[in-house]
Amino acid sequence: MKIIVTLLFITSFLFSNVYYSKVEPYEIRTIASNVSGKVLYTDDNMTGKKLTSKIFIKIDSELDEDELKAVEKKLSYQKNTLLLNEKILQNLRQLVEKKRENYQKIKHLKIKSSIEKDKEFYDLLNSENSFLATQKEINNLKTTIADLELRRKQLLKTIKDKNISAKNFVLYEISVKAGQTVGVSTPLAKIADTSKALLSVYLDKNDLKNVKKKVIYINGKETPYKVSRVSYIADTKNISKYKAQIIIDAQKVFSGLVKIEFKARNNEK
Repeated sequence: MKIIVTLLFITSFLFSNVYYSKVEPYEIRTIASNVSGKVLYTDDNMTGKKLTSKIFIKIDSELDEDELKAVEKKLSYQKNTLLLNEKILQNLRQLVEKKRENYQKIKHLKIKSSIEKDKEFYDLLNSENSFLATQKEINNLKTTIADLELRRKQLLKTIKDKNISAKNFVLYEISVKAGQTVGVSTPLAKIADTSKALLSVYLDKNDLKNVKKKVIYINGKETPYKVSRVSYIADTKNISKYKAQIIIDAQKVFSGLVKIEFKARNNEK
């Protein structure tokens, strides 16, 4: 009986290919600067630690913050002026309507002289011109407010880009020092997503067949993992090899070497 069980176990796997891979963070990102300025502060003590919303690199944003305050004041003034002009426009609209009614009433009256009729007409035109001038000013104010709103958004983004944080990522390294002047695209830091881990192996062409269906063993133990990504284009460095990646659970320690085996059951020929 024991012999039969052993034979069944042996024949349940057609082959077992062994590979080795380093346990890497799921992703390592480079944070590049979106702005220019002088680096005021770097928190090098956070290297290797999980980041919070706290700033770990700060670029000088004093002038941007001052301009933002000025822009917000201008916006407040312009919006108040717009409200006043809109009230004035409403009053002028009523005034024009009333003067137009009055003029319509007297323009055909024979008891009114031409001078009186002309006076009413010119008075109506002046009111209409005041209405149009106020409407024009309102349009100009709306344009100015739109420009200020855009500038406010730009400043907020610039200030945010000068205060670097990366919540829930691990700080891999900081690439700049306090006092250094950086420009757009200057690398500032590398951060790692350690919420998951990634194993990469380079397979021979023959190993690609049904690779996503194979059972994966890590360090001799069967796992529920499957191949997550596979490239069917040969790798540029590992010639005639095809890169496959396996996403696994987060690890306490990264960069360790693990043994990976792909095993296919006899119903997966």
